Amino acid sequence: MRIVLFGPPGCGKGTQAGFITEGLGIAHLSTGDMLRSAVAANTSTGNMAKKIMDTGALVPDEIVIRIISDRLEEKGSADGFVLDGFPRTLAQARAVDRLLAEKGIRIVHVIEIRVPDSLLVERITGRFSCAGCGMGYHRKFKKTKSDGKCDGCGGVEFRTRKDDTRETVEDRLKNYHVQTAPLLPYYREKGLLDTVDGMLEIQEVRKNIWSIIDPEARR
Repeated sequence: MRIVLFGPPGCGKGTQAGFITEGLGIAHLSTGDMLRSAVAANTSTGNMAKKIMDTGALVPDEIVIRIISDRLEEKGSADGFVLDGFPRTLAQARAVDRLLAEKGIRIVHVIEIRVPDSLLVERITGRFSCAGCGMGYHRKFKKTKSDGKCDGCGGVEFRTRKDDTRETVEDRLKNYHVQTAPLLPYYREKGLLDTVDGMLEIQEVRKNIWSIIDPEARR
């Protein structure tokens, strides 16, 4: 089973990817995680990516594609994968198609998680995490049980991500609509695209995604 999860930042792709990979026993291919792993492992591609990342520039598509290609050769990806965070542009989508064709495999489902921009801004700007154990919270949707104290480790220090400001989130959403949204008709024409309502409860979104993947799939 080869699946692409698609949607704007903050729509819940990572959470739903975790449900799918756990349920089907397939790999979760997050491009951010793969880049960091390649850098940490000192692979030739990872070293190339690190030099570029250290300058603050975006890693070129060809390097990301090479990292995905390397990951697909690993044993854990043999039974399938969920691709999360890539492709983000039409050029990247076509590059992924060429890569998979070379390996004799194909994408089976592209699932869009749709959430209005206004709710995404609220979701992302309200996030914070424990500085000690990393447990995540939200000022509105997932508060700590005891005010100012982590439910997991009892820590009292919390942090927010630098890029979770309203201005940054709005810029990311603008980029998504300009660069990434055109992928919707691309995959729709291929008969691969399905859309789920990301405003539902997490478990409802999960259930709807499962009904797309396979009504009889192992849950």
